[in-house]
Amino acid sequence: MAAQIFAYIKHKGGAVDDTALELISAARNIDASAEPIALVAGSGADLDQACSQTASTYKQVWKLGNSAFAYPNAEVLRKALLAVLPTDAIVLVPHDAFGMDLSPGLSIKLDATFVADVLALEVSGNDLRVVRQEYGGQVSSHSLCRMDKGAVINIRPGAFAPVEALASIGEVVDKSSYVAEVSTGREFVELIEAVAGDVDITKEDILVSIGRGIGDEEGIQIAEELAEAMGGVVSCSRPIVDAKWMDKSRQVGTSGQTVKPKVYLACGISGSFQHLGGIKGNPFVVAINKNPKAPIFQVADVGIVADLQEFLPELTERINEG
Repeated sequence: MAAQIFAYIKHKGGAVDDTALELISAARNIDASAEPIALVAGSGADLDQACSQTASTYKQVWKLGNSAFAYPNAEVLRKALLAVLPTDAIVLVPHDAFGMDLSPGLSIKLDATFVADVLALEVSGNDLRVVRQEYGGQVSSHSLCRMDKGAVINIRPGAFAPVEALASIGEVVDKSSYVAEVSTGREFVELIEAVAGDVDITKEDILVSIGRGIGDEEGIQIAEELAEAMGGVVSCSRPIVDAKWMDKSRQVGTSGQTVKPKVYLACGISGSFQHLGGIKGNPFVVAINKNPKAPIFQVADVGIVADLQEFLPELTERINEG
C-alpha cells in the first residue's frame, strides 16, 4: 500500500492513552506489515515523556512541540497536522469527543474521506472497507474509501486488541520546527477536575456497571448485592445519572470517569461509544443484556442474554455458595 498510515496519540500528564496500542492493530488491518507513524503533540516535559513512552510501541514517533499544545485544542492541532502530513495520508484517531472535534475539519483540509466510530477495517482491492454501527448499534454499515485519496478514520476505543511493546525503542523525530508558527482563535483557560465521590471507581479492580436495562431505581439493590459478593463496587452509564439514581462520580464514559478494572460486568448497558470510551486497560468484559443485538456483545469476552432481575440474584447466590 502506497499511502502512509499515521496514528494520533492521546496523552495526559505525559502518560499515553491505551488507545495508542489499539491504533497499531487497526493499522495492521489495513496493511499487515504496517508500521504507522505516531503523531505526538504537546509541550515541555510531558511531551518528552509521552514521546518516550510511545517509542516503546511505535518504530517512528513525530514530535510536535509548541506551547499552544499544552492542552489539546483541535483548532490549533489541525493546523499543526496539516503542516506535516502528506496529502494522501491515512490518519487514525481515537473516537471520542476530542476526535470528533479534530477529525472532520482535518479531513476537509486534506481533501480526504472521513469516517467516524469505526469498528473494523479491511482492504478490498484498491479500496478500504470500514465497518461502523447505525441506529444505536442495531445495524452495521459497510463503506468503501479510496486509499489513494487518503482518509481520516476515527477508531472506536476497545474495537481492536492492543499490541505488545517493541523489542527495541523506536525513533523520535522532532518536527517542532514545522509547527512553530501555529496560532488559534481560542485559548485554554483552566481544567477543573470533577469532585471525587464516596467511592473512587477509577481505582477498583471489579466493577458491576448498570445501565437503563436495570429497570428502575430499586434494581440498583440487586447490583449492589452482586458487587459485594464479587468484592467490587457498582458503577453506571449516563442514563442512570440522568435519572438521578446514582451520583455522577459513579458514571463510566467519555462524559464521566475513565476506569481500568480487571473485570467489568456491563448489566443492561447497550454499549455506545461514549460509554466504551471510558473503559481502558483491556479488562475482562462480561455483558448481560436481554437484547441479543446490543452493541456491547461485540466487545464482550462473555455475552449473556438474560433478564437482569432474574439473572443477577441467581449469580449472586451462586457466588455466595462458592
